[in-house]
Amino acid sequence: MPAAELNKYAKGPNATSADWTQEIKYLGSIATTPKAAQFASDGPYELVSATPNQNWILKPNPEYGGYKSRVSKLEFVYESSSTAEFSALKTHQIDLGYLDPSQLGSKGELTSQGFKVVPAYSLAVFWTELNMWPNTQYASTFDNLYVRKALEMATDQKAIVKDIYKGYGVPQYGPIPATPKTKFYDASAEPKIPYDPAAAKKLLEAHGWHLKNGVMTNAQGQQMNYTLLWVTGSQTAQEQVQLMQQDWNAIGVKTTLKGVNFNQFLTMTSDKTSNAWQIGVGTGWFYDGPGWLPTGGQLFSSTAPSGTGYANKKEDALIAATHTPYASQAQFMKAFDKYEAYTAQQLPMLWLPNPAGINVYAPNVHGATQWMNTVTGEPQYNHISLSSSN
Repeated sequence: MPAAELNKYAKGPNATSADWTQEIKYLGSIATTPKAAQFASDGPYELVSATPNQNWILKPNPEYGGYKSRVSKLEFVYESSSTAEFSALKTHQIDLGYLDPSQLGSKGELTSQGFKVVPAYSLAVFWTELNMWPNTQYASTFDNLYVRKALEMATDQKAIVKDIYKGYGVPQYGPIPATPKTKFYDASAEPKIPYDPAAAKKLLEAHGWHLKNGVMTNAQGQQMNYTLLWVTGSQTAQEQVQLMQQDWNAIGVKTTLKGVNFNQFLTMTSDKTSNAWQIGVGTGWFYDGPGWLPTGGQLFSSTAPSGTGYANKKEDALIAATHTPYASQAQFMKAFDKYEAYTAQQLPMLWLPNPAGINVYAPNVHGATQWMNTVTGEPQYNHISLSSSN
């Protein structure tokens, strides 16, 4: 961002804390406005226009010193639903888009026109959140590793991949995905947790929980009867939580599904005093910066800004060790593997499959598979080209 904007109020070496406060407020005020993009257009494109809930139009930045764009205009179009996006692809209103797994049965309507349907995996982690904020109603229950393990053992990841994601996904048993392949994944550090509802039920019973009127109940009368919060807007998401509800019900863990939009989900799950939810499905984390180093400081430490109350001093120490400078890459990886292995078995979140993004490219789009760069989530659109369509 140019100094004229970054230092609008906090100018020079003698800027006061009040100056910086004013500067931060100013930056916050422009952060969500399309015009703000013009202040930081040092990349291959610059903003032409932005119409809320309609589109963003960009053009090549003539001052950009890197690889010049191969298209004269880049337009991002809002779609109200996955159905609307499918229709826009089918009628060639858009050249590059995405499919929801529930639409894979209709992909022939696109491939018959020459469209390419390509799975794209990200360096990411997806999870089921548990409300472990201190002093919330069920934090003392979820603080027990055996409870988290029982819920994980009763989550049928393979069925989610096969039946919900239609094969476009990979089970995940720790903070690092097996796909895409990276140096950070260590299969021995993330042993598979088999789907075994009978063993999950026995694990709960071994710790004093027993079925009472079909619900796991302990000696104090506490029941495993929870509100499962999920993010609406996708048929796939709804089918997934319904399957999880069915599987958990089989071991006596009852859930009431409550669908909310994404912003409501974030607001509710970040409220450290809320008892309105106990389990949440609909978020994850893409390791796309800063530095693309997939350590867990922002996720699993006791003070993690993206956490939901999990706290563990050993976890904190292992995370801190991955942030320590080392003389060699081998020394760093040794520390990283210890963090990965401990986090995998601790289940600070319950692990869910890593779903593939299902990218769709029109036949006149060239280079998208190579340059979309889904691993780090940094597409290089300036390398993608279009040929004339017939």
